Amino acid sequence: MTCEKRPPAGAGTSAAPRKLFIKSYGCQMNVYDSHRMADTLAPAGYVGTADPADADLVVLNTCHIREKAAEKVYSELGRIRKLKEAAADAGRRMVVAVAGCVAQAEGEEILRRAGSVDLVVGPRSYHRLPEMLARVEGGAKVVDTEFPVEDKFDILAGPTREAMRARGVSAFVTVQEGCDKFCTFCVVPYTRGAEVSRPAAKIIAEVERLADAGVREVTLIGQNVNAYHGTGTGGRDWTLARLLRRIADIPGIARLRYTTSHPRDVSDDLVAAHRDLPALMPQLHLPVQSGSDRILAAMNRRHTRADYLAVIDCLRAARPDLALSSDFIVGFPGETEEDFRDTLGLVDAVGYAGAFSFRYSPRPGTPAAALPDQVPESVKEARLQVLQAAIERNRQAFNARCLGATFEVLFEKPGRHPGQLVGRSPYLQPVQILAPATRIGELDPVTITQVGANSLFGTLAEPGAQAHTPSPAAMAMGA
Repeated sequence: MTCEKRPPAGAGTSAAPRKLFIKSYGCQMNVYDSHRMADTLAPAGYVGTADPADADLVVLNTCHIREKAAEKVYSELGRIRKLKEAAADAGRRMVVAVAGCVAQAEGEEILRRAGSVDLVVGPRSYHRLPEMLARVEGGAKVVDTEFPVEDKFDILAGPTREAMRARGVSAFVTVQEGCDKFCTFCVVPYTRGAEVSRPAAKIIAEVERLADAGVREVTLIGQNVNAYHGTGTGGRDWTLARLLRRIADIPGIARLRYTTSHPRDVSDDLVAAHRDLPALMPQLHLPVQSGSDRILAAMNRRHTRADYLAVIDCLRAARPDLALSSDFIVGFPGETEEDFRDTLGLVDAVGYAGAFSFRYSPRPGTPAAALPDQVPESVKEARLQVLQAAIERNRQAFNARCLGATFEVLFEKPGRHPGQLVGRSPYLQPVQILAPATRIGELDPVTITQVGANSLFGTLAEPGAQAHTPSPAAMAMGA
């Protein structure tokens, strides 16, 4: 049997391409990082593949936020090991890398437990991938989980114009990484490090390239994105609000979003940006985690329920059509039924258009893992079901208020049925209509004629139709 001879990891693009498979877990920052890893490896001759069995390099870009995250990675590595053995039997070498937050947390332990792994790389070191792979090709096992002095974003390759076009009309751009808040349940400060903000000029240049490639909507992302303080013109730090105002001026960019935020970092100028920038969408993800002051203090959130509601009042005064989503944790150590009722009350008081909710799971090395009064799993599960029902009731109420509304929809892709397009409302809801594929990438006014379980359905409105959107603030008051 004759096997295809493939070039070494550091080979140039003149050699036959090598195939890269990346699987991303968790947050949108991991998805963004995966794209940047692929972009960085492209000059070394790597091309993407959707089939891990056919890959020369397999990268698992992992998340460590939820329970048993590491065990899920080891289970996946067991499947990858079989693919690696099959590749070896066919005369082909497969390199296996573990990246992301599990890599950062586990380090050398991954090599000890999973012999098929060749490379372990933390989220601050992706810019060193080519040199790490060269060492792997030389027979070394490599672990790099340091927090380097240099900024990876200054070194990571950007996507080609073709890659940007292939990724669609909406894009994520990392502006900030790491967190200094140290919530007692969270591993992010330990796996992503201290807060680092990218220089404004680098972000602006990236968004300009995206706009040139046809991107219409940009979401700025960070572990604590509204703490952004990157260097701007004149060497002075810019706030997120100033960055948003500058990006809103880039031709072609019609929509802006940002995530994920901390309530303590919602500044007056950010509130004003929601008032002043039509491109800044009226949807905000603002995690609260609990509606109980006692639990918020134990979580080290450094805000109260009243503080959180006051921030929302300011935002809605500036942007009355603003819709909110959030994150919730149930069963945090010491949570009582009264604490849980406070959380349920907050859900109805705000009237969330959606939310993510999870059972508390102890993360090794975090202060909350050592707290007494851990809540039984059966109680966590029962409370989660009740909370999710309350969130869903509010979500459906918000969607129902969209019936008859007219708002601009950004069309992203063809639907499942012939002649159907799928887009996103200003509130991130999927919207399906019948329209020609030439409308992909366009913003058109759509009147909502039907509300489904997970999507809205509508028809193109007459040109010049006035937008009419629901008022989440009124909805929250039961209007």
